[in-house]
Amino acid sequence: MKAKHKKLAREQLDATLKHFEPLKTLLPPGKGWIRAIRDALGMTGEQLAIRLDTNKQRIARIEQDEKLGKVTIKTLRSVAEAMDCIFVYGFVPRDSLEQTVRNQAELVAKKRTARSNQTMRLEKQELSEKEKEKALRSLIEDIMNEMPKSLWDEK
Repeated sequence: MKAKHKKLAREQLDATLKHFEPLKTLLPPGKGWIRAIRDALGMTGEQLAIRLDTNKQRIARIEQDEKLGKVTIKTLRSVAEAMDCIFVYGFVPRDSLEQTVRNQAELVAKKRTARSNQTMRLEKQELSEKEKEKALRSLIEDIMNEMPKSLWDEK
């Protein structure tokens, strides 16, 4: 995918993901979503087990696995259906996808400019702070416009 198409895809996805902003602060109930919803419905583990064609020990295991982060998406979908719920999962970026790319481009640009600044310093051709900042901003924009495959190689 070309860089300009990636940018458009990020912008469109950012607009969609904006709806999920409030979920960033949402924490799962201490006993897990399955148990919390099952309890709120007044459904016993045995009743849920019957709906899933399994036994109540399996329900206890599923609820424990959910709390431990070991339950599968397939199982979550099945349990949600059995409780007349819709299972939803997704990723909510800490910031926008565009800002995430910009942050990574800045990291890469700073590493590149640090190397060239060291070379220029050794050759007594170092840029002023203002020139360095301008060069850094320009390199960040170049990286974002090019979207090189190596962008995410840096940590």
